[in-house]
Amino acid sequence: MSSASASPASRWRIACLASAGVFVVLALLVGFAGVLPGEAVVYETIIGWTSPAGVAFFRVVRYLGRWQFLLPATLLLLWFAPPEARRRWWLWVAVMVLAPMAEGVGKEIIQRPRPSGQAMGFPSGHVTAAAAYFSLVAYLVGQRLRDRAVLLWVVVWIPVVLVGVARIVQRAHWPADVLGGIALGLAFVSAAAWWQEGHIAGSPGARPPL
Repeated sequence: MSSASASPASRWRIACLASAGVFVVLALLVGFAGVLPGEAVVYETIIGWTSPAGVAFFRVVRYLGRWQFLLPATLLLLWFAPPEARRRWWLWVAVMVLAPMAEGVGKEIIQRPRPSGQAMGFPSGHVTAAAAYFSLVAYLVGQRLRDRAVLLWVVVWIPVVLVGVARIVQRAHWPADVLGGIALGLAFVSAAAWWQEGHIAGSPGARPPL
């Protein structure tokens, strides 16, 4: 295997390890320190700056991280995915199933309380699911766009950020919970992309590297 053909897999390996590393560091910090320095300020600032109309808007936005949206959206994404990626539908479905499962396990292990209520908060489930789905959109659709894939990544991460802000506005999560969900969702997608690109690079009809 040439170094050029291995380049996409290498990039996704780095993204996977970096995202997982960020998640682990955040988990350790919030597990031992609780509310991190500056978190309360960011939390109160976002809530204070949000108008009643903004609260109503973010109440709708949060559905981008719920199964009622994600289930049909995932099926639609698989339908429009490139043929080679569609043949590995089980890999992308696994991402959307395993990421929320890992989020639930993380909550039970880390036991970080939410800003209000008794439920555990790290990482945010809505943000984990949204980050996983929209990262998959960018990866799978980006295979068709090639040079314009970077712009697609920027666009699809806007709803992820909005879901994260929505969970803070609703007093459901601290900022680190949101960052942890982003890192966890991206780690799962990066791991799947790493596996996919490695198999593409090793196949006889491998596509040229981006």
